[in-house]
Amino acid sequence: MRTASVLVTGASGEIGHGLIDRLAQSGRSIVTVDIAPLEPPLARKVRREFTGSITDKWILERVLAEFEVDLVFHLAALLSTRSEFTPVTAHEVNVEGTLRLLEFAQHEGESHGRPVVFMYPSSIAAYGLPDLDTKTRAGRVHEDEWNTPSTMYGCNKLYCEHLGRYYARYYKQLAVDTPPGRVDFRCVRFPGLISAVTVPAGGTSDYAPEMIHAAARGEPYACFVRPDTRIPFMAMPDAVDALSTLASTPREKLSRTAYNATAFNPTAKEICEVVVQAFPGARITWQVDKKRQAIVDSWPMDVNDGAARRDWGFAPRYDFRRAFDEYLIPTIRERYAA
Repeated sequence: MRTASVLVTGASGEIGHGLIDRLAQSGRSIVTVDIAPLEPPLARKVRREFTGSITDKWILERVLAEFEVDLVFHLAALLSTRSEFTPVTAHEVNVEGTLRLLEFAQHEGESHGRPVVFMYPSSIAAYGLPDLDTKTRAGRVHEDEWNTPSTMYGCNKLYCEHLGRYYARYYKQLAVDTPPGRVDFRCVRFPGLISAVTVPAGGTSDYAPEMIHAAARGEPYACFVRPDTRIPFMAMPDAVDALSTLASTPREKLSRTAYNATAFNPTAKEICEVVVQAFPGARITWQVDKKRQAIVDSWPMDVNDGAARRDWGFAPRYDFRRAFDEYLIPTIRERYAA
């Protein structure tokens, strides 16, 4: 018989590390898919590891044959900066890979007669404001406002949110018999995520973690955005909490398929000041990349996450000071001291 399991794609990425730790503590059977092998400490916590791309049909066929998947965390993606250099590849990975996985989840649901919960991390990149004046006036943006992204990554994420809503509510709606096992799609639209465990991997909001890692290594860092740049952020443990909590919330409590979630929204200068305070020798300068700055300027300075707090009790543990003082700085300092 197939083993009931959780499938995690992109398992070796920034979210995957903390999520696998959390799932392993719960005793769940974990199956992973990633283009790179997992680090040994992480690999020991999973039941089966598949190395390859989510665009490879044979990998999902192997998973389908060997495991009964009732929960999917689809973390695999080509991030914002890299996606701008290879938009076609970004579409293949971010959209076609997601579509293939949604079909996989639908087939799994049909196989064992109940919906598969499909957890999807989206991004603040799904937004697109036209200029700084509009950004200032907009304030805390709701999920359904300013959904006009200007990046390939943002377009991919927003479209996949709609794909998930389609699979959850409208899948083959003209069929004579509605196919059983509709996907239970649930999405968290994250702000910039800052991890103390993994090195930044190409996100346009990564100026915040890059600043800390460079200071801890004793290396100079030229920040690519203006000091007054303001967007929302979240510490990685709160992101893992958000995904875990939403995944376990009874379906009838959810009013949406996609939810904003956020924790704090400092300026780049405020982040710099905290980093310099923690690492007095930090050498941080400002070298604005006009193209990347324009992308960050198109994202809200804050988002309204009232629906997440109301529907599934989202409540981040880390505000700005706690995130840096209790999580990021001590953990990253220890990482490089070792």
